[in-house]
Amino acid sequence: MTGGGGGPPLPAADSPQRATFLELFFDLVYVFALTRISFRAFEDLALEPGGTEGWSPVTGGGKTLLLVLALWAVWQGTAWSTSRYDPHRGWLQAIVITALVSSIVMGVAIPRAFTQTGLAFALAYVVAQVSRPGILLLALGRHRDRRLELRMLIVLCATGVLWLTGALLPTNARVAVWALALLLEYLAARFGWPVPGLGRSTVSRWRVAAEHLAERYQQFFLVALGETILVTSLAYSSGAFDLARTAAFAVSILTSVLFWRIYVQRAGQILAEAVTKSRHPANTGRSAADTHLVMVVGLVASAIGYELTVQHPLNRPEAAWVALILGGPLLFLLGRARFEYEVFGRVSPSRWVATGVLLALVPVLLHTAPLVSAALASVVLAGVAVADARRARGKPPEAASPPL
Repeated sequence: MTGGGGGPPLPAADSPQRATFLELFFDLVYVFALTRISFRAFEDLALEPGGTEGWSPVTGGGKTLLLVLALWAVWQGTAWSTSRYDPHRGWLQAIVITALVSSIVMGVAIPRAFTQTGLAFALAYVVAQVSRPGILLLALGRHRDRRLELRMLIVLCATGVLWLTGALLPTNARVAVWALALLLEYLAARFGWPVPGLGRSTVSRWRVAAEHLAERYQQFFLVALGETILVTSLAYSSGAFDLARTAAFAVSILTSVLFWRIYVQRAGQILAEAVTKSRHPANTGRSAADTHLVMVVGLVASAIGYELTVQHPLNRPEAAWVALILGGPLLFLLGRARFEYEVFGRVSPSRWVATGVLLALVPVLLHTAPLVSAALASVVLAGVAVADARRARGKPPEAASPPL
């Protein structure tokens, strides 16, 4: 680690800042953690059709989403810290390493987080969340940001009690307590970490390295996209290479390529420009965080859906299978529509048309083989990608025009 002395660990306001190798190393942990999310959901879903141990889309989906949100909270908190302060300082590197190790433990614990390994998951989460403002509180000295880190520390210590308490409870109570803890944390972050007697912070006044923050969200999207390829490739390589499974694998890879194409054309390429141009970069960054969370949840759902498709391409589907196969691309498109608005202040009609088509296909595909559902979802995404390419052809690259 580089030295950490010499004043508060703040970056220069006008200096470009790129993600460090340590941050990229940290991201690799999330490829593993997201595959554990998919593994856990697949175990619940990959049952013989008509089986008595049917998976509830509400309860099972809610548990999976809770785990995704917990992972996202750790990653996002770390990304914001390295975007607000100098990531080359020893204090910041200690934060990233602590979050890295904690995320590995969380990933290992994910498949049985609601049964045997709940305490390990909760403890790792609390360590990652509490250590970040705790370390910064020491590093900032008398800097004005110290009050913000103190408020964050108080809130996260309070919710940490809920996480650890929930880990000792039966499954249903554990889910409820953990969900409450996450809700309180997300609300606290949304409203500036308010604490009685200490006030709250105004996000628009936060100082961030805009290019660095935008790059971090782009990188996490690629991590989630890589997870879709890894999960489906492992599923395909673990069984027979027959025609149906091969076709399902080909469709899943095509869909991943389309996700990438739609993301980068063109908003995904110039997110940093949009954040930099915004009158309130921190507000635009926070909005982009919400948008990327929706898209990442869509990618995780798609990974689970396509793993099911590769393993059971011609089976009679469960409703939950169709919900994932179509719902993943649907969530991605909704997030991508908002992303386009954040960067350009408008939304292309192709996003809404594709969303409507996917919704209209749901009742039709409830009785159709998963391979057909996956193929049709891929066709819809291809239509969006073609529409994007036609709109941009022969025109100069569109500049960012953030509405915030």
